[in-house]
Amino acid sequence: MAQFKKNKKRESGAISTASLPDIVFMLLFFFMVATVLRTEEEMVRVVRPEASELYKIEKKHLIRYINIGPPQDARRGTEPVLQLNDDFSSPAEVQAWVENERLTINEAEQSKMWVSLKVDKDTKMGIVTDVKQELRKASALKVLYSAGRRDRTASSD
Repeated sequence: MAQFKKNKKRESGAISTASLPDIVFMLLFFFMVATVLRTEEEMVRVVRPEASELYKIEKKHLIRYINIGPPQDARRGTEPVLQLNDDFSSPAEVQAWVENERLTINEAEQSKMWVSLKVDKDTKMGIVTDVKQELRKASALKVLYSAGRRDRTASSD
């Protein structure tokens, strides 16, 4: 008869790491898709006004943003300022900014560039009008106003 040896220790099999690269790339792909990258830091406070008639732009790579509102840093004062990319600017610099932004877009799509104005709801229209005049001089005629969604109010007859 055969004898069983109880004291002999069994060796366990090695853990297979063949699927480990697949898992790592799957996680990497998930985080690349799920992460939103902010391209510019908002240096002005913008509380967007609300509107009921909104539509979403599909080609967001053609949109360039101008922020107008009081600075977040209280040391800069409380008067509304203009933010182009990551710098405070004056309305006189808008034309040069539009020309530089056009150069960042594919040549075939430069005429389709939109300028989105993110304006704080408490900002006076004077600085907005100045910016719009400079946009006209730069032939940037496609202007969007950024707003938050509001339900449509029923009109009473």
